[in-house]
Amino acid sequence: MAGGSSRAVSKVAVLMGGPSAEREVSLVSGRACASALRQAGYSVVEVDCDRGLAERLIEISPDVCFNALHGRWGEDGTVQGILEWLRIPYTHSGILASALAMDKAKAKEVYAAAGLPIVVSKLANRAEVALGHVLPPPYVVKPNNEGSSVGVYIVREGANAPLLADSMPETVMVETYAPGRELTCTVMGDRALCVTDILTDGWYDYDAKYKMGGSRHIVPAQIPDEIADACMDYALRAHRALGCKGVSRTDLRWDEERGLAGLILLETNTQPGMTPTSLAPEQAAYLGMSFADLCAWMVKDASCNR
Repeated sequence: MAGGSSRAVSKVAVLMGGPSAEREVSLVSGRACASALRQAGYSVVEVDCDRGLAERLIEISPDVCFNALHGRWGEDGTVQGILEWLRIPYTHSGILASALAMDKAKAKEVYAAAGLPIVVSKLANRAEVALGHVLPPPYVVKPNNEGSSVGVYIVREGANAPLLADSMPETVMVETYAPGRELTCTVMGDRALCVTDILTDGWYDYDAKYKMGGSRHIVPAQIPDEIADACMDYALRAHRALGCKGVSRTDLRWDEERGLAGLILLETNTQPGMTPTSLAPEQAAYLGMSFADLCAWMVKDASCNR
């Protein structure tokens, strides 16, 4: 089925779960995608990934792997390397793009080289962050290689330096806080879809992303055409600069008072959440593509050498 094969039905292994901090979200995404792919006519095997993944895939012998993993190991090039070694076509981005996007510092270097707007940031030792402000407040502290706002601290003006949890890695990303509205844009292949305005009562953290009622999505965002066009341009340029394939989603912040100068690129998610109400499928639905059709498109787009 890779590369748009004409076969009506093929065997798809949906990879989900795994050992990352985003395991539960991945299970939800994977089960939703598996259901949608069955609806689209595929034979589907759901695979909860562990260290025996390679042997399990050899046993299953799928035509395509649909990668519904989130976070480290599934989204950072690790699983992609296994699939390349086994020569099983797979969805989403390849080894290098996945590794670059997951490493926030490296991704920012790529954005800067591509002329995309980013905030001032630095890598710092966890103990150093707790001793004193490594950037002038307000700023954000977060792991350099996790997604879904896992382990994010916001340090406001006048606050003390944060005492980070032991679960935080030794090296963390510290970046200037970007005020404003939370916007996001999905790229599908070579096309930016539209822009969503994400409304929350506070910070768009893990709970806001995944708990019922944690956030509200306005699709399309009610923003000036100039800002919407810039969001889509930045998302597509980020997708290309990182070397992403298939579907990606880029998050941005927009300070309305500063106009276009207030639009900042935060990060690119190479494997965005995949339930019918997740941000990327919502944007596809707005443009007339059902969730089953979106999942089927991703299977048809699958390949090795991504």
